Amino acid sequence: MSIPENTRPLTGPAPRLKAPAGATDCHTHIFMPGFQPQPGGPPIAELATVDDYRELQAWLGLSRVVVTQPNAYQTDNAALIEALEQFGTDVARAIAVVTPDTSHQELARLHEKGVRGARIMQLPGGAVGIDRMLAVEKNIRDLGWHLMVQFNGRDLPDYHDELQKIEGRYIIDHIGKFIDPVAANDSRVDDILRLIDKGNAWFKICGAYETSLTGAPEFADVAPIAKRVIEHAPERILWGSNWPHVGVQRARYPSDVEQLDILLEWASEEDRQKILVDNPAFLYDFR
Repeated sequence: MSIPENTRPLTGPAPRLKAPAGATDCHTHIFMPGFQPQPGGPPIAELATVDDYRELQAWLGLSRVVVTQPNAYQTDNAALIEALEQFGTDVARAIAVVTPDTSHQELARLHEKGVRGARIMQLPGGAVGIDRMLAVEKNIRDLGWHLMVQFNGRDLPDYHDELQKIEGRYIIDHIGKFIDPVAANDSRVDDILRLIDKGNAWFKICGAYETSLTGAPEFADVAPIAKRVIEHAPERILWGSNWPHVGVQRARYPSDVEQLDILLEWASEEDRQKILVDNPAFLYDFR
């Protein structure tokens, strides 16, 4: 099965935000030649290779990257490891998909390659959901990995008790991914702040375009949520491009520059240093 080459834009006018040294993109997906989608996952429309991302990375002025296992590969992390080997662990880490039954030997191998977390996806196409989240967390605990958890924020009351039981670190992904967006003073946003205040939760600014009904560049219906969480706990915020944006049709393909430049409106310069450099350096063990 042949997968077409990338046709997405990889360069263009520079972003207004001048990224600080060590700036990290904490959410990208890589689709490598020679690796096929797995049963249960979505198809792969186009490749998105390490070389492709390096062009985008140079365009945005970023230094480090965290590669997230895409749904298309399900629990087959082979392409993820190949991407890490090409990037090099001096500038790259990864989030894999593992199960409660993944052996300690395999987890140790993934760790040595640069994996530092496990993906939990409570949305269509996800390989491992919240029903297995705590068992996965127990399996990865000795390695010091974290969980990266994505769900519809409107359903947070259904998952809140399970999130409270997580003993290690975890990320609430995609600005809480409220489908559709809610007001910043919604009780479920209050719950997110309380989860962060417990001391082991992080919050990722990523993929505003996936849920916003008002759209770019302001994302006026998502921005208040992001701003409230950033103001509350800037030391717990991460940022990701979500490149190559496989969840949207090409007609709605977002501007990668806009995805970065929203931080100019949502966070102070001091907080952007934390979000782009200091927080990911701590969480992903960048030296």
